[in-house]
Amino acid sequence: MEKWVVTAKRADFQAIGEKFHIDPVIARLIRNRDVTDESKIREYLTGTIEDLPSPWLMKDMRKAVDILKEKISAQAKIRIIGDYDIDGVTSTYVLLKGLTRIGGKVDTYIPDRVADGYGIHEHLINRAEEDGIDTIVTCDNGIAAAAEIDMARKKNMTVIVTDHHEIPYREINGTRQVLLPPANAILNPKQSDCDYPEKGLCGAVVAFKLIIALYEEYGISRKELEDYYELAAIATVGDVMDLQGENRILVKEGLRRLKDTENIGLRELIRANGLEDMKITSYHVGFVLGPCINASGRLDTAARSLALLNAKDREKAARLAGDLTALNQSRKALTEKGKEEAIQMVETTSLGQDRVLVIFLPDCHESIAGIIAGRIREKYHRPSIVLTRGETGIKGSGRSIEGYSMFEELVKCADLMTQFGGHPMAAGLSMEEKNVEEFRRRLNENCTLTEEDLRPKVIIDVPMPVSYITRELIEQISLLEPFGKGNTKPVFAQKGLRVLESRVFGKNRNVAKVKLMDPSGTVMDGVYFGEAEEFVRFIDGKDSISVTYYPEINIFRGRESIQIVIQNYC
Repeated sequence: MEKWVVTAKRADFQAIGEKFHIDPVIARLIRNRDVTDESKIREYLTGTIEDLPSPWLMKDMRKAVDILKEKISAQAKIRIIGDYDIDGVTSTYVLLKGLTRIGGKVDTYIPDRVADGYGIHEHLINRAEEDGIDTIVTCDNGIAAAAEIDMARKKNMTVIVTDHHEIPYREINGTRQVLLPPANAILNPKQSDCDYPEKGLCGAVVAFKLIIALYEEYGISRKELEDYYELAAIATVGDVMDLQGENRILVKEGLRRLKDTENIGLRELIRANGLEDMKITSYHVGFVLGPCINASGRLDTAARSLALLNAKDREKAARLAGDLTALNQSRKALTEKGKEEAIQMVETTSLGQDRVLVIFLPDCHESIAGIIAGRIREKYHRPSIVLTRGETGIKGSGRSIEGYSMFEELVKCADLMTQFGGHPMAAGLSMEEKNVEEFRRRLNENCTLTEEDLRPKVIIDVPMPVSYITRELIEQISLLEPFGKGNTKPVFAQKGLRVLESRVFGKNRNVAKVKLMDPSGTVMDGVYFGEAEEFVRFIDGKDSISVTYYPEINIFRGRESIQIVIQNYC
């Protein structure tokens, strides 16, 4: 049963509204997102690229730039080693484009998810040595590869790490001991002694910061940096970073440019998904375009997505975009099958009593374990880890809930795994099959989540009567975009709404249209997407209902009207 909670953060909303020429409701929404002092509110409403911190604030930036200048001058061979997900592919492209622009002799290698696994491995170091590589630059990986980087250094290779994952550590007598790799330079804002103010960047933005610094060093026009904003946006949304501060500005700028992108591959991917005449939002990146870029790394090779971004002619780009879109359709079907199998296990075995769900699906394609874990987490509101049988043992991916740091909980079980890493909300791991049951037992034994923690919460921004909604208010709400993690779409609520009429329609009978009247007599159209027939059965015969909603302008046959999109009801 959901628990509806109203956010009760205080401020003088009237005064803020007057100062910034916004409705007090908008002022309240901004406060709810923990944007408080005047400079931050101004940045939130009108922030631009000019407000972003200097890349030189990042620890080791000067060191990394000096190394690369020297290597480029000597025409030393540089290899970028990326990752097979959306953040890894885009950060590889960012570094390749940027280093090539300043004259670097550069190639790339994106590990194969199945054959290579995540990040740098010994065989990749050996291959680099065979290929005469002088310098390795990692992106979206490397911070946890101490042994492999040590091996590269012993082979006289220079290594620069650009990463954004949590800094590895071990607990010794209750004290954390940080475990940094012996790289020549490490760019990762999560280092405790790094002065860069924004800690929640994705891998592609960390890589972009390096390119900004290099362009400044080489006197390249800032105008050329504009080509990177849409990639920063795609990676930030695709890797589910918080859309606050710098991230929000980058995503806003990137989305604005994406519709008219000069990147031929992105243009064809947009066309292949029928978005060329639409305003592209963070939703389209997170749920349409991003999954296509991810699909190649899941079911084929991420090199195909990198080839799309690098494509120079439209015909090749269109073919690659079509391939990625088709791969994503296959991925969706596999995900649905795996999700149903996982639900069956939770519903029919002792797993259902666990607070941390560890689900072993031996035949599931390892690339979709994380997506299935996310779907199971959404359904049961519990930390969920899906394990599968890979070529070299058990591999898995986890997704968490607020209040449960998956990375920190995995640290406590480090002896059961051969490799692991991640964030508080997501992690990847591998282990021997014999440890699966012990892993499940120990995670649940260590878990301190209460029943209340496991009850899904619906956070309401503003209890607001539908009679207050105006076109101007809806237009002001759009100032808060882009929406996503850390800057969620506002949630409004009203109780005591009478249902005047309702009907279900849509090819899959998954849309309900209703006409509602609030206590003041205001009549408002509403729409509900999902289990529409169940929704209509619930509201039938009820004197009144309570709903959470989001207001929007509905355009139908050229006519515009205000309606609410109903999200929850009781």
